[in-house]
Amino acid sequence: MTDKAHPANGKGSAAMHDQYAVINIRDITKTYQMGEVKLNVLKGISLEIKHGEFVSIMGPSGSGKSTLMNILGALDQPTSGEYYLDGEDVSRLNERELARVRNRKIGFVFQSFNLLKRTTAMRQVELPLIYNGAADRRARATAALTAVGLEARLDHLPSELSGGQQQRVAIARALVGEPAIILADEPTGNLDSRSGTEVMQIFQRLNREQNITTIFVTHDPWIARHTNRVIMIRDGNVVADRQVAEPLVAGEAERPSEAEELEGIFKEAYYGGKAEEYN
Repeated sequence: MTDKAHPANGKGSAAMHDQYAVINIRDITKTYQMGEVKLNVLKGISLEIKHGEFVSIMGPSGSGKSTLMNILGALDQPTSGEYYLDGEDVSRLNERELARVRNRKIGFVFQSFNLLKRTTAMRQVELPLIYNGAADRRARATAALTAVGLEARLDHLPSELSGGQQQRVAIARALVGEPAIILADEPTGNLDSRSGTEVMQIFQRLNREQNITTIFVTHDPWIARHTNRVIMIRDGNVVADRQVAEPLVAGEAERPSEAEELEGIFKEAYYGGKAEEYN
């Protein structure tokens, strides 16, 4: 690659580190063979996400949003194109190599938490470090749980935690390995409004204070307005890619009606582009 500005090991000056594209996908396509019919789900998507960005990827059902998320998360491979994650081309890796990438470079946060029922919060967060053979596992897990406000819940089981607290454990588990990106799929979708706000506050704080590259995959315009950039997918193409002019601060604004949400996000991020983007 010739457009990368960071050293191969991902270290260097702070300014250099802040400039590089932690995600760089080029002309990504994904085609599924359905009997005799080919289904073109992604049709040549190219985009960059810089280190430290907080991005939402939105799109209606059938847009290709979930397929793109699976490729970004190294859960699936594109049919064609290139995908560079933290400087490494992962678009042609085998299953074992993809597993390594997922374990070391991607922190996942899911709508359903995905916690082990009989495992304490501490152990849940230690597990990725055990798989990696990392040292100082307990200290690192404690620090990650403290970062999400659960320092008093280290030995609690999921059944002893609220939904919001369970999602905090999942965030700590995603953070503990110091991944290149956090990929969150509808992370507030199973939470009440108060817990959802608290989780969003954590994501915003981690992004602001630790410069953690965070990608939300969501259908919710209200959630998207709390991020700094919105990428919209439709029919397998990127149809809009806009900075959010004034990102909402979690907890400081009351959620409007659905109609107002849609009007706000589309006015801010969708309809301000060039005419050819909507063809």
